[in-house]
Amino acid sequence: MSGGLLTAAAASEERRRVYGRRKGKKLRAGRQALVDELLPRLQLDLPPSGPLDPAALFPRPILGLWLEIGFGAGEHLVAQARAHPELGFIGCEPYLNGMAACVAQVAESGLDNVRLFGDDARLILERLPRATLGRAHILFPDPWPKVRHHRRRIVSMPVLDLLAAALTDEAELRLATDHMDYARWMLAHLMRHPAFEWLAERPADWQARAEDETPTRYEQKALDQGLKPIYLRFRRRPRAG
Repeated sequence: MSGGLLTAAAASEERRRVYGRRKGKKLRAGRQALVDELLPRLQLDLPPSGPLDPAALFPRPILGLWLEIGFGAGEHLVAQARAHPELGFIGCEPYLNGMAACVAQVAESGLDNVRLFGDDARLILERLPRATLGRAHILFPDPWPKVRHHRRRIVSMPVLDLLAAALTDEAELRLATDHMDYARWMLAHLMRHPAFEWLAERPADWQARAEDETPTRYEQKALDQGLKPIYLRFRRRPRAG
């Protein structure tokens, strides 16, 4: 790369790099067998070209589509899928052990409205048709606290642009973090983005989890440590015209 500059292809690849762990401890034999058997049926594969067809992802008609970016072990994703069987859910999580935990919960619950993607969520967002998502969640993402790592944060203006395109009018983007610098970062980026409107009217609106949400293990860990998570709800503004 002459002069230290990235080529267009290399720059594109850099934007899609998934940081952090991809694998943890070796899976137990039973869990590995479940992953080997069920994950191929749940896994979302991008088509060679063109947009994703949400209706084709599920074995029965769905009334809407929700997305969770970085679902961890899947407890929130699975709880939402159980609570809304009429909807389809896409969960993105590159960490294999988290994917395995989610697969086990999907199997236990007998769900048919969940599809999993083990790579960068931006690849999904770029292929979703315009105004497809009824809700998106980014819950307790890695805060990447060091300044030199801030570019790795999933909440960024390019990702918000993709979400703004994929969300339907009036759809919600819900975020949560127990890292105060990241909370300020999220607010700063979202308040600057013209497509999003903050729904908070009083402190309780960002100090407490929404009543229809399920706590994640990361949230519970933060609470056990005496931390006070921040919960942000933004609405996708109606498109002009």
